[in-house]
Amino acid sequence: MALQLGDKIPNFTATDTKGELFKSERLVGQKPFVIYFYPKDNTRVCTEQACSFRDQYEAFKSFGAEVIGVSGDSVKAHQKFTNQYKLPFILLSDADKKLRKLFGVPNDLLGLIPGRVTYVVNKEGVIQLVFNSLSGKIHIQKALEMLKSM
Repeated sequence: MALQLGDKIPNFTATDTKGELFKSERLVGQKPFVIYFYPKDNTRVCTEQACSFRDQYEAFKSFGAEVIGVSGDSVKAHQKFTNQYKLPFILLSDADKKLRKLFGVPNDLLGLIPGRVTYVVNKEGVIQLVFNSLSGKIHIQKALEMLKSM
């Protein structure tokens, strides 16, 4: 079942770009965050989306928020993607699709590609926004609008 507005996010762990274990409980209670699921590194729309999050990263930081990107790519692919586009935020590898299943992120285009969903989570770990759209850039605008209103 998909996580929805008002749900508390479950604790989860995943490997980050540095090859270290990321634990969600380190953020919950500390700061708001944006977690966005995207299909694949180095595809046109996913790259545009990541670069838009990069270009607006200081705006997210001004709200005290962290940005976390999640896809099924390997840690090595994430490292290359991060270095190539100078991404300042966390990318998590979800090669086994456990996070995607935990959040209930649907597939798009008749189930052919992993979905693109953004969650804005408040400091207490409660979901304030669930935004599902194939368009990459609008996710950044929606997430910033929600952070501004919190």
